[in-house]
Amino acid sequence: MRRQLLPALRMFLVFTVLCGLGYTFVVTGVVQVVFHDQANGSLVKADGRVVGSKVIGQNFTKPRYFHPRPSAAGDGYDGKASGASNLGPTNPELLQTIKERAVAYRKENGLAGKALVPADAVTASGSGLDPQITVQNALLQAPRVAEARGLAIADVERLVHDHTTGRTLGFLGEKGVNVLELNLALDRQT
Repeated sequence: MRRQLLPALRMFLVFTVLCGLGYTFVVTGVVQVVFHDQANGSLVKADGRVVGSKVIGQNFTKPRYFHPRPSAAGDGYDGKASGASNLGPTNPELLQTIKERAVAYRKENGLAGKALVPADAVTASGSGLDPQITVQNALLQAPRVAEARGLAIADVERLVHDHTTGRTLGFLGEKGVNVLELNLALDRQT
């Protein structure tokens, strides 16, 4: 039994060091070189300090800012409680919440009572932390933001288009606007 135990113990130690430490250090090193920004949280800085991440939504509520889509993550935009509401499309609670959000969105953005509201303005994403809104959502918010900041609507709409990103892989999803980056661009202008 000793003849088998010692080689087994040596192999255990070799593979622990090789796979547990060596592999980890190699992968971490490669990722730091090739995907440095993503590996470090895709952090966004303003005035030399970190103000957020490109990949995690934040709640903006003031009229002078573009507002993100609703969040179902904890008390809202809580990275430790990421997740959806898990309510199905026919759930009465979800339908009531969507109606209330649509009424509030129309009122907040000065839209007519029967105006169509983008789905991303009234429904949370699967993670509850989506950093982007659709271009349609951003353009509907542009007049409110322009008025609150004393800017021309055309200037705000230009910023929306300047911060629009394409579809994933060129065909998946919709074009989007990162709310944090757009709001930071607005702050730099006024």
